[in-house]
Amino acid sequence: MANHKSALKRIRSNFKRRLRNKFQHKTARNAIRRLKESTTKKDANKQFPAVISMVDKLAKKNIIHQNKAANIKSKLAKFVASL
Repeated sequence: MANHKSALKRIRSNFKRRLRNKFQHKTARNAIRRLKESTTKKDANKQFPAVISMVDKLAKKNIIHQNKAANIKSKLAKFVASL
C-alpha cells in the first residue's frame, strides 16, 4: 500500500480512469460487433459513422493504439462495402 498522500490519490484516480477506459472500450467493441452482425447495407451504412467515431475517440485518448484503430476502420469499411 502507498505511504504518501499523493500516491493514494494517484491510486484512486487511476482506478476511476481504468473503469472509464474499460467502459468506453467495451462499448466500442459491442458497437463493432453489432455492425458486423448487420445483414443489410442500409443498416450497416447507418451504423458505420458512429462506430468509426467511437474508434477514433479511443485512439485519440490512447485507449487503443492508432494503428489498431486504422486496422479496425479499414476492415469495417471493407465489410460495409462488401454487403
